[in-house]
Parts: sequence; structure tokens; C-alpha cells
Amino acid sequence: MQDFRNLNVWKKAHELVLEIYRVSQAFPRREMFGLTSQLRRAASSITANLAEGCGRTQSEFAHYVQIAFGSASELEYHLLLARDLGFLDVAIYERNTRDVCEIKKMLSALLSRVRVSTKRM
Repeated sequence: MQDFRNLNVWKKAHELVLEIYRVSQAFPRREMFGLTSQLRRAASSITANLAEGCGRTQSEFAHYVQIAFGSASELEYHLLLARDLGFLDVAIYERNTRDVCEIKKMLSALLSRVRVSTKRM
């Protein structure tokens, strides 16, 4: 078991969650229970699943990393939707999407490492 706060991918994803909360504050009020909520939930799901997985066995941790990856993909789509609906400036969309893609690469690398260490056990 490890402290999730020590994972570089968790740190990067946590910063993105904070950014998503900041930028989504400007969304229309009518989206509070729609796209705003979906964006925030998908973003925080990445970090929450990493945190939960760190408290589990290595093989279970791999499963939680996979779920975090799925949440990152969901966030990537919600950012695209927010941009296309005119809720996000293109520059903010591009920066956030770049961060999501980097997080997905980090999650993929972490998953590979976890799987290798699980096979050694």
C-alpha cells in the first residue's frame, strides 16, 4: 500500500480537478446539474479512484487505475462538449485537453508498472 499523494499522476490530476472547478464556475447556471456536474465528477473520479486503489492490493490497484483512465476519457469528451457549446474558450479547452492526454499517458505507464509488479508476486 502506498500514499496516493506520492503518485505524480495523482498530483497532476488533482491540479486538473482544481482547474476544472475554476473554469466551470463560469458555465451557465442552467448547467449546474448537467455539464458542470459531469465535468467535475469525471475529473474528481480520476483522483478518487487512484486514492481508493492505493488502499487495495496490487491487482485491485490495477483495476482502479483502469477506472481512472476511463474517467479521464470521459473528462476529455466533456471538455470537447463544453467547447462546442461555447462554454469553454478554445485556449482553455486546448490546455485542459493537453493535461488530460498527459494524465492518460501517465495512467497507462502506471498500469504497466503495476501489472509487471503483480506478475512478480
